[in-house]
Amino acid sequence: MSTVAVTDHETWNRDQRAETQTQRLDRNWACLLQELRVVLTGVQLLTGFLLTLPFQQRFPVLDAEMRLLYLTTVGCSIAATVLLTAPVALHRFVFRRHMLCSLVTASHRLTMLGLLLLGAAISGVATMIFGVIAGQPAGVIAGLGTATAWTTLWVALPLLARRGTEADVLS
Repeated sequence: MSTVAVTDHETWNRDQRAETQTQRLDRNWACLLQELRVVLTGVQLLTGFLLTLPFQQRFPVLDAEMRLLYLTTVGCSIAATVLLTAPVALHRFVFRRHMLCSLVTASHRLTMLGLLLLGAAISGVATMIFGVIAGQPAGVIAGLGTATAWTTLWVALPLLARRGTEADVLS
C-alpha cells in the first residue's frame, strides 16, 4: 500500500471515527474476538459430535471409504477448533508486550484458515449423514451442495464485497 493510501486511511479513521491507530487495532481485536465467540460454539459442538460417533452402534458397519471420510472430517474439525482458539492462546503469550498489530494480523490469518477447515468439516458431515441415510449419491450431492454454499457465502461473497477497497492496517 502506498504512503498516500496509508495517509488517506489514517485521515479517515481520525476524522470519521476519531481513533488513533492503536484504538483501531483495539477495535479490530474486539471485532475479531466477537466473531470468534460466534463461530467457536458451533465448531466445538461439531467436534464433540464427531468425537462421539465411533461409540455409536452403527459406526462399525461403515465401509472403509466412509471411515476415511469420517477421519478426514474429524481432522478438519479438530484443526479448525485449534486454529479458531489459537488467537486466545496467542494473546495470553504476548499480553502486555505491545504486539497488538502482530496479534491482530496473526489472529486474522489463523481465523481465516480455521474457517476454511470448518467449512470442509461441515461438508464432510453433510456427506456422511446423507450418505449413511440416503446412499452415496445423496451424500455426494449434499457434500458438494454444502461446499458450494459455504464457499459462495464465506469466500466469494466477501471477496466480491471488498473488491476495489484496501485494508486500512498494514501487516
